[in-house]
Amino acid sequence: MAEIILHHYDMSPFAEKARLMLGFKQLPWRSVQIPPVMPKPDVVALTGGYRKTPVLQIGADIYCDTALIARVLEQIQPTPTLFPAAAPLAPLLAQWADALMFGPAVAWAMQPAGVAAILGHLPPEQLKGFAADRAAMRGNAPRATLADGTAQLKAQLAALNAQLAQGGPWLFGAAPSIADFSVGHCLWFIRQATPVATLLDDYPAIGPWLARLLAIGHHQRSEMRSTEAIAVAAGAAGHAPVAVQPGLGFDAGQAVSVFATDYGSDPVAGTLVGLTPDSVTLRRTDPRAGTVQVHFPRFGFQIRKETTA
Repeated sequence: MAEIILHHYDMSPFAEKARLMLGFKQLPWRSVQIPPVMPKPDVVALTGGYRKTPVLQIGADIYCDTALIARVLEQIQPTPTLFPAAAPLAPLLAQWADALMFGPAVAWAMQPAGVAAILGHLPPEQLKGFAADRAAMRGNAPRATLADGTAQLKAQLAALNAQLAQGGPWLFGAAPSIADFSVGHCLWFIRQATPVATLLDDYPAIGPWLARLLAIGHHQRSEMRSTEAIAVAAGAAGHAPVAVQPGLGFDAGQAVSVFATDYGSDPVAGTLVGLTPDSVTLRRTDPRAGTVQVHFPRFGFQIRKETTA
């Protein structure tokens, strides 16, 4: 199998989720450090426009969104599993955390004292650039206020604390699941905001659980330049096998675009080559990366048919 390449930056919460899943699976991986803000020309060469972090690359196959990345890692290394049979609701809790806990966690972490801890090393112009980039990612979606985020986060933490106090040591019992990693990356980000991270101390079951999760680590990481990763894609001999299942509203070979429905909704255009109830795959060609397949999950993304001249 081709090397696993993760395009990420160290302070990205969703990238920490992916790094911990790689550690859990004990999979060695190559680390490509990418800019936290646009422009990201080497990322876009692979994805066709998708700008969120992280992105997983295996040869000329590019996997977007950690929900799909988790499924790919499960296929590569089935044990230990991220999807234990004893926790059928774990994927739903993971979706909830990624969609509805992440925003309040960021609102809490990015209050002024937290910003100073997380981004205080950046000069003022870069801080302005970071704020402008995130505003562009949100588009017309309102930013979570600190007041609203705090109320939501405290309710979420209370429920999670009660869940862990009743069972444990993991959210669904004896073994970690995708839910632990999805909740965990939100709270990892709060921990980076050292002056405001004391909020977590109010929930006594959460601290030991988070420590267990972070102790998993990232396993074996080695650095790679982004130009090397593009060369890997360009030189790949083939692609992961995919197919368009019938009855899902689209046909193989159609010109379509795929975009996120929450934020960072930059569309990626290509030819539809794979579609299931869980994933969608486009094939596209880039002058540097060659012909690549870009994969997205169905949840949180929309497919749109494109008209051709």
